[in-house]
Amino acid sequence: MGKVELCGMRFFAHHGCFAEEKTIGNYFIVDFAAETDMTAASESDDLEDALNYQLIYNIVKEEMSVPSNLLEHVAGRILRHFRRMFPEITSATVSISKLNPPLGGEVGASRVTMSL
Repeated sequence: MGKVELCGMRFFAHHGCFAEEKTIGNYFIVDFAAETDMTAASESDDLEDALNYQLIYNIVKEEMSVPSNLLEHVAGRILRHFRRMFPEITSATVSISKLNPPLGGEVGASRVTMSL
């Protein structure tokens, strides 16, 4: 077994409950990790036997482009998409951070983390 991680993926998106968030948008940082059997890839040195980082990024990018009220909803969509595309994944975790959330004070980020 092993873990594949993509850290610090940065996206501009329109997630949030407030009208301003939906109109103006904000920056988000996404971290993704998945556990899977890496035996074949470690022996073959062939991308076909590995979890392709580009496919992971593309899935996250696609789901981040769909506006949602809640980061929990976005995280859930990302995890469900991975489960459909990669049934061999034994577990996965996604964290989504909203930079400078509009909370009426100085907050660097708000974050949700979900796993399957």
